[in-house]
Amino acid sequence: MSSPNQPVPFTADDYRARMARAAESAAEAGLAGVLVAPGPDLVHLTGYRPVNTERLTLLVLRAGEDPVLVVPTLEAPDAERAVGSPALTLCDWTDGKDPYAVAAPLLDADGRFGISDNAWAMHLLGLQQFLPGTSYVSLTEALPMLRAVKDAAELERLAAAGAAADATYEEILKVRFSGRKETDVAADLAALLKQFGHSQVDFTVVGSGPNGANPHHEAGDRTIERGDMVVLDFGGLKHGYGSDTSRTVHVGEPTAEEQRVHDIVREAQEAGCRAVRPGIACQEIDRAARAVITEFGYGERFIHRTGHGIGVTTHEPPYMIEGEEQLLVPGMCFSVEPGIYLPGRFGVRIEDIVTVTDDGGRRLNTTAREMAVVE
Repeated sequence: MSSPNQPVPFTADDYRARMARAAESAAEAGLAGVLVAPGPDLVHLTGYRPVNTERLTLLVLRAGEDPVLVVPTLEAPDAERAVGSPALTLCDWTDGKDPYAVAAPLLDADGRFGISDNAWAMHLLGLQQFLPGTSYVSLTEALPMLRAVKDAAELERLAAAGAAADATYEEILKVRFSGRKETDVAADLAALLKQFGHSQVDFTVVGSGPNGANPHHEAGDRTIERGDMVVLDFGGLKHGYGSDTSRTVHVGEPTAEEQRVHDIVREAQEAGCRAVRPGIACQEIDRAARAVITEFGYGERFIHRTGHGIGVTTHEPPYMIEGEEQLLVPGMCFSVEPGIYLPGRFGVRIEDIVTVTDDGGRRLNTTAREMAVVE
């Protein structure tokens, strides 16, 4: 059994299965294997979360071969404590030895490998120098679905993170906005996310008035005034999985135009969520939401993609954008977050995380999408 405070723990078998799928997917893509540096891919595949440093740590996955983790000797005890360690072989190296000489025998000397996007250039160049016949491609390009489809335990964690973000929104509606700085409200959001179980806060966007027209505005010293529209976009990690939600509130009663723009975005967001079902391309979610905003004459003011995947990071493939033909499959999780941005005036964004089910989609955020009036 599990609860929001006690998720189903991942096991060595879970990580063994993930590594096997990654190796098989690489072979199907015509790759000799997968090379995974410290970062979200390594956490997802092994449960090991080392610091990424000048010392080489590298997971080598090849179809038909046992997984091997190359690790500095002084960090080997930490690696052995990772939940996924029983599913792999540790190959350690000591300071003073060439780590690439240790890694090289594990690779096909003429192979093409997928490698973590966040691998350090010095490590990639070190491998290339030792094995000049090898070539490399980023995992996002080669295996964009590596982390995209979540299992039941992962979905449970994402749902718990979404519920915590929803609780944060419900509480932030009770605080005073007018007369306070954006940074004050951002600090409230961060504290609430922590209060509701987040171990990491990744962002707390508070875009008041004209600042709301910048989708990635960082909370600043602007004092929020009565009459402001305020875009709230916040999230982070709980139980190692992400939350990300946006709502737009108004300080005092909105004007007719402000209400109309908000209603258009809400209709667009609803259209995007309704479009979610297995078998359609990611771009269809973007098309559904964008069509509504375009119909009302604000198409040029919707200046970003409709959504992004979420999992062990708050942004990951796949992306809901024109040209992305990856088909939706059950277990994929992503944001649906259309917006309208009027420079110098205000912006509106509404965002939920949605997971693909066997016959449609399910929102992991359930707070009201109507514009809330705050003080």
